[in-house]
Amino acid sequence: MTTSTPPSASTGRRRFPALQAWRVLTGAQLALLVGGLLINIGTFAVYPYLAVLLRERLGIGIAQVGVILGAATLVQFASAPFTAAFAERIGLKRCLVLATCLYTLGALMYLGAMDEPALMVVALFVSCGAGALYSPAYRAYLVQSATAEQRPQVVSAGNAASNLGIALGPVAGALFLREPALLFTLSTALYSALMAGHFLLRPERPPEGGQPAVEPFRRVLHGLARVPFAVTALTHYLYMQFYQYLSVYADGRLATALYGTIMMGYSLGLVVVQPLAARWVGQTRHSVAMAIGFSFMAVGMAAFATGCPAGVAAGAAAMSVGTGVLFLKNELEALALSQRSAAVTFGQQRLAVGVGALLSGVVGGTVYGLFEQAELLPGFWLAVAAQCVLLPPLVFVATRRLSGDKSMASTAV
Repeated sequence: MTTSTPPSASTGRRRFPALQAWRVLTGAQLALLVGGLLINIGTFAVYPYLAVLLRERLGIGIAQVGVILGAATLVQFASAPFTAAFAERIGLKRCLVLATCLYTLGALMYLGAMDEPALMVVALFVSCGAGALYSPAYRAYLVQSATAEQRPQVVSAGNAASNLGIALGPVAGALFLREPALLFTLSTALYSALMAGHFLLRPERPPEGGQPAVEPFRRVLHGLARVPFAVTALTHYLYMQFYQYLSVYADGRLATALYGTIMMGYSLGLVVVQPLAARWVGQTRHSVAMAIGFSFMAVGMAAFATGCPAGVAAGAAAMSVGTGVLFLKNELEALALSQRSAAVTFGQQRLAVGVGALLSGVVGGTVYGLFEQAELLPGFWLAVAAQCVLLPPLVFVATRRLSGDKSMASTAV
């Protein structure tokens, strides 16, 4: 007598391919997904409101606040290759525990900053250091036991948990914005519980074939997958212009509550898009995923130029699809082409994110200012949309020729 899968179950898997992401996860990976979700809720309950808190507590101008936030973000991204190499040495679980200890310390410092406002700046840098430690180890722990076929589902599940935290965090923080002491007390309690939870995680499995040779810190960029690195930097250069400047553009055009709802919808869209598209993204060539992803980004940027609520909402929806495809494919391509461990590869990719964000701040901010002075702000979004069309093929072809990377590691459609 033979057994078979019940028709209802197999039909459900065909109709809902995103559910396969959860079927390949171990208990330890599921626990870490919950941890990643809560870490981002705690982080983004505070981070979006730091500009307000720093300005009120320190009594400094917005320009000085911008310098502090920019420096902290740069430290977080620029240090990621080094913190990833550190995780490679001490082990992923130990690195995750250390990161949650720093998150807890940062929350305690924020709480102490109620009486010593200057301590808030120190707390910010400690929290950014915790993020630099946590992110590469979190992603590496999730994929360390996954097969090449399972990687798209596992990576998309990790990103979905993170993006859900990003969407829910600002909502939680808004509830306590006028009571920062209570907010930081709750953050301290949350991170303390997460520190204990991460300590109970199962240690990662030792690599097959013995422990590979570990490169010295001075070679943290050795074995870099150059095409995914360059495309990731470009993706975030374009994406951050949406993330950084749309709020300024929407001011006076959209109600604050409506804009917040749209941005939450964007983050929740990522939570849905990546698991749904994971299998397809994993099987698609990088160049094809780029063409589709950047096309949706171009449509989204052009829609922002309308300045009306429907246009901004449609643009955010298109951005969810475009960035969802690109964020996932860039990470999968980096894992496929990199010569380093998963932790170091994710650290290198975080550096690419930082490079893109820096370019967005320098180049995008200058261009936005020029269009603002000319009173032609809708033209800024059309200019960014044009870049979404023109820059990707140039960067892709130029980087492939310079690096010799072969994207044939990805399976063709």
